[in-house]
Amino acid sequence: MTKGKIAVITGASRGIGSKIAEKMAQEGYSVVINCNKSEAAAQTLKEKITALGGNAQVYKADIGNREEAKGLIDFCIDTYGDIDVLVNNAGIAQIKLFTDISADEWEEMVRVNLGGMFYCTQSAVSHMISNKSGKVINISSIWGLAGSSCEVHYSTVKAGTIGFTKALAKELGPSNIQVNCVAPGIILTDMMTGFTEEEMAMMRGEIPLQRFGTPEDIADTVLFLASERSSYITGQVISPNGGIVI
Repeated sequence: MTKGKIAVITGASRGIGSKIAEKMAQEGYSVVINCNKSEAAAQTLKEKITALGGNAQVYKADIGNREEAKGLIDFCIDTYGDIDVLVNNAGIAQIKLFTDISADEWEEMVRVNLGGMFYCTQSAVSHMISNKSGKVINISSIWGLAGSSCEVHYSTVKAGTIGFTKALAKELGPSNIQVNCVAPGIILTDMMTGFTEEEMAMMRGEIPLQRFGTPEDIADTVLFLASERSSYITGQVISPNGGIVI
């Protein structure tokens, strides 16, 4: 158990982020659940965590806005007095032909996925540097490693997440701050609901382990990177993907 540690998880109202928040709370972290459009789901998650004896707070913020991202980190400091772990999970995705991507869609993809990570991390790191301690865990994707047809803008920002991780790890290493990245494979979340059974079967057949990942698989990886067991790991990309990208 990790008693007394404090974590902020962005985009934690559902899917992978929700499971990360839940598992971190079970491990003894006090967690700040960030949401933007799904506040009711975030409150339900908070109630679930507290009913199980955990400690959680909800903070609504559009982290693609610098002031709102700063407000999220300030809320954590004001509430718990510190921040030990930042999980940059919030993001948007879209499947669309490259030639059909509008300027607004491109800019929103960059604003939320890269801008949100940048703004939250910059605010959190100022506290971590003072403490000479901290962990930043960024959620990318296998498509940031390999690229995905009809997801050029999404693949671009997820590749940017990896570059951000590696550069920042070098800069913050002397301050004893670890920066790592998790690049999930195909994970069973509500983002998969648009696919037919036939499409799902085809995708599953391409995975060497012959199954989709679960939010628990990703949460377990995040927990490892947040723990002291990973104290000599920084600037790395860990990809729980069943072998589909090697």
